[in-house]
Amino acid sequence: MDTSYTIVLEDQTALSSLCGANDENLHIFETYLGVPVICRGNEVTVLTSDQAVCQRFQKLIDTLLASPGITSEDSAGFIAACVANSPSQQDCFSPQCIHIPRGIKSVYPKNRTQAALIDSIYANDITFGLGPAGTGKTYIAVALALKLLLSHKVRKLILTRPVVEAGESLGFLPGDLVQKINPYLRPLFDIMEALLPAGLLRSLEESNSIEVAPLAYMRGRTLHNAAVILDEAQNTTKEQMKMFLTRMGEGSKLIITGDPSQSDIRGRSESGLIHAVSLIRSITGIGIIEFSVAEVVRHSLVQKIINAYERQ
Repeated sequence: MDTSYTIVLEDQTALSSLCGANDENLHIFETYLGVPVICRGNEVTVLTSDQAVCQRFQKLIDTLLASPGITSEDSAGFIAACVANSPSQQDCFSPQCIHIPRGIKSVYPKNRTQAALIDSIYANDITFGLGPAGTGKTYIAVALALKLLLSHKVRKLILTRPVVEAGESLGFLPGDLVQKINPYLRPLFDIMEALLPAGLLRSLEESNSIEVAPLAYMRGRTLHNAAVILDEAQNTTKEQMKMFLTRMGEGSKLIITGDPSQSDIRGRSESGLIHAVSLIRSITGIGIIEFSVAEVVRHSLVQKIINAYERQ
């Protein structure tokens, strides 16, 4: 069991304001939490194995960093006021909030469907997140998979997606396998870069704790103790989807995200995502969470654009 919880702060101004001169602000956190709090380099750590305390700590830091008051001259007074107005231990943390150990920030569900997706991933070994672009399904999947990895619940995070080329074979693209597939998985890396310090992300990649691979390279493998994300699953064939779902080993979670309305394989075969969902919907241990256009959380114009295309 972990005996500490660390938050990495890359903003030196915010870090200085939080800790205060000679770390004098840390005693405010210690009084509030009832446990020691230390600062080393750009890391602020609470020394406890109590998850409720760690969650209160993360919630408070998130609140402080989101407020311009943290950079005021009287940062100690501002922190003390925030602590005085903090919600109770029972109210400050929702089980659906994703607190990533050593991460840059936590992820909070923006609607009930995102919360349902988080619950489903925890409760089921296989979860499908279906819906239009911009609903946050992939963001939630990556954030939760990172939490599982950095909490040592799984040993590896595997990112994959079908490669649907526009008249271009993957084999003719320059570079090794990682260099070939990385552009296709760039959206997933963008999310990870927003959630983890660059050094930690690089370390996880170099140690092969995070692996990227095209879907075709999953054939023949059994994936044990891994969080596996299949993104853009609407572009799988029925055969590819069956192959992927049967790769699952002990201690693993499969998270499949996609938009059934945006398949790029029309005219060639039925989408493996649509086929799988209709086939295995009633199987216990598999969760299927569906988002609507009304739950798009990107720029407000995205929802209007999606609606316009659907009216064609």
